[in-house]
Amino acid sequence: MQPSPSRAQIALGASIFIVACALALTVAGPLSRQVPQFSPGLVIGTISTLFSAALTLLFVRWDGISLADIGALPESGSAHRLAVGFAIGLLLVALHSSLQAALGHVHWVRAPDVGLAAVSVSLLTYLALACREELAFHGYPLRRTAPRFGLWTAQLLVAAVFAVEHVLGGWTWLDAIAGAGIGSILFGMGSLATRGLAVPIGLHAAWNFGDWLRGGKDSSGVWAPVVEAGFEDNARRVGRLSYGALFLAATLFFWLWRRGLSRKAGLPWLGTPGADVA
Repeated sequence: MQPSPSRAQIALGASIFIVACALALTVAGPLSRQVPQFSPGLVIGTISTLFSAALTLLFVRWDGISLADIGALPESGSAHRLAVGFAIGLLLVALHSSLQAALGHVHWVRAPDVGLAAVSVSLLTYLALACREELAFHGYPLRRTAPRFGLWTAQLLVAAVFAVEHVLGGWTWLDAIAGAGIGSILFGMGSLATRGLAVPIGLHAAWNFGDWLRGGKDSSGVWAPVVEAGFEDNARRVGRLSYGALFLAATLFFWLWRRGLSRKAGLPWLGTPGADVA
């Protein structure tokens, strides 16, 4: 019988995995410029997802475990759970926008020249990027470290690395910690609670896609935000605080789900509450 790996071995394997996925992302960037007829984000997301999937297969074989052990095995209900995660993500966007409108003096106007083609490409891009990030952080690394280090320690470690990757991608430390870091906690809890990646991928993709729709990304969305004059600082403050509150509330929901408190509520669409980590 193969001896159980030590905490140091688990940590080393997770670290190598994350670094390898990050290197794949840096390689995908230049490759995307070789096919200018396609969206760079979609090409980067597709290439890095395929590489992260291949790494996952390699590492689980190396460890002598299965894809199911880290929640990366597609199942008959995966598409359904992906849709549920997507619906939850869009709900978070809607709630966040409502709070911004009510408290931040923000409203949205229709942006010109953004049609169905742009919306479709954006949806596919954010879905591909979500697949890559969930595989790279909340699949093998999180699911391997959580049983040995504890749920919250593993969550915080993965969230810290997730934030650092975003800083290296050009984000400020504040945005990386208060944005990507908090997001990582939610997506990671979704992975642990449902023991799979379908729900967090849908949730992650929907949040980014919904944020793009309302003009929250660098590129133009379907709508553009307009802040009333003199309320710019207030709008940023409301945006950050409401984001944190909503994501932490959603994290609490998945944490309660994981503890099995929702079994009596009859919510089979999320899957079996996780019981494989402390």
